[in-house]
Amino acid sequence: MPATPSVLIDPDRFDAVIFDMDGVITDTAGLHAEAWKRLFDDFLRKHAEETRGEFVPFDIEHDYLPYVDGKARHDGVRSFLQSRGIELPEGEDDDPPEATTVHGLGTRKNGYFLEAMAEHGAEAFPSAVALVRTLRDAGVATAIISASRNAASVLASAGVDRLFDVRVDGDTAAELGLAGKPDPAVFLEAARRLGARPERAVVVEDAESGVEAGRSGGFGLVIGVDRAGRPERLLDGGADLVVDDLAQVEVVTRAPMHSLPDALESWDAIRDRFDRREPAVFLDYDGTLTPIVERPEDALLTPEMREKIRRLAERCLVAVVSGRDVGFVVEQVALDSVLYLGSHGFDVVVPEGRQLHQERLGEFESFLGPLDAAEAEIAGRVEKVAGARIERKKYAIAVHYRQVADGDVPAVERAVDEVLSHHPELRKTGGKKVFELRPDIDWDKGRALMWVLEALGMDDGRHAPVYVGDDLTDEDAFAVVRGDGLAVVVGSDERTTLAEYRVRDTEAAGEVLERLALLA
Repeated sequence: MPATPSVLIDPDRFDAVIFDMDGVITDTAGLHAEAWKRLFDDFLRKHAEETRGEFVPFDIEHDYLPYVDGKARHDGVRSFLQSRGIELPEGEDDDPPEATTVHGLGTRKNGYFLEAMAEHGAEAFPSAVALVRTLRDAGVATAIISASRNAASVLASAGVDRLFDVRVDGDTAAELGLAGKPDPAVFLEAARRLGARPERAVVVEDAESGVEAGRSGGFGLVIGVDRAGRPERLLDGGADLVVDDLAQVEVVTRAPMHSLPDALESWDAIRDRFDRREPAVFLDYDGTLTPIVERPEDALLTPEMREKIRRLAERCLVAVVSGRDVGFVVEQVALDSVLYLGSHGFDVVVPEGRQLHQERLGEFESFLGPLDAAEAEIAGRVEKVAGARIERKKYAIAVHYRQVADGDVPAVERAVDEVLSHHPELRKTGGKKVFELRPDIDWDKGRALMWVLEALGMDDGRHAPVYVGDDLTDEDAFAVVRGDGLAVVVGSDERTTLAEYRVRDTEAAGEVLERLALLA
């Protein structure tokens, strides 16, 4: 039975996915591990005899993963020997396998691996092949990377040599002088050949050095594949998420909002998702808790909706996640039991009784100066456009054009784009009748949601995340919770969404809160 999807790749967000080969696409990690053990046990036994020391064999569980897994052959030799306090001459690239040099041992290990592959062959993981084909069908480019100079023959042996758009392997690295992992050079070269910016590419790796390379290379998503039962090593190394099989990775498809099943009519199916799990509920504000209005300052929470939020917050975590300044939302919701995330999660107010480490948020303050400058520049450019309104939030500048004539909207967007060109540390996002400038870092409502769950210890499998929202800015949160929790969009627009269910309006959203309170 296939694993339940827990990681989503959105083709609208990512243009490319770069896979490591051994242990991710091909089931050859065991062959490599045995070849390394054969090499080092021979060497260590002789070294112990010569030095009259103790022979401590190479341990696949404790030595393979941290010292050689995912690394170029000679880097692996150096790394392991260094862990044992042994230093050998480098030697030359053409050293024979019997030479007691770094290059000689590397050549010998390669010979052992080729013997094992000739005997057993290479196989590809079926779930990995299925994922690559699904990505390609969705228009997402794919690349394979490997530190091995045998990558082409391994892929051919496994029957997947034509599955990827680009291959960057040990031969490529030698030809271009690319550093090995944990340096991100091979991943960056693969992204370059695919024509994808790192922030719009995904790295899929099973090695600690590989996830570290993906993180340091600035890739938009780093997925760890843990086939050793030790996910913490990949999370500590820099993976955003870890799966034990690529069947847990889903390529998302968006659906028109109006085509989704109604959440209230489908409540029996939704209830099953919370069997022995407690909801952790995240709510957008505008358009979800209050109707969309012409003037943002008129979006006031009704006493009835406040009471529904209060009753739910008595039973489980409730967080309001808004593009608004956190102060406005705190003032409107006015409940001490609720956690507030303003400016799309950049600004946080924690309810009494909960501890939330906020070190991650300290780096955001460096963007206040650029935001101040950009605000002044935009004001000078749009002040003569009738109906245009600038709303300054602590960590964002919203330029509203709901009351701007259709013919003048392009002028407003040009003004925003011109200012953005002067401030590369900011990026433009959109919403309902608004352009927005925010810090250009990997942070959005979805990332903020995951951070809160982790910081509160609720990423434990015993809590089911729920997100209810209506806007484009809520799509990042829908991508995080769907499949594992519950993603509900408010409205029935023509646009497509990652949500799984919909409700017609804010009144129906309030009923969802009432029903969630009964499940908590």
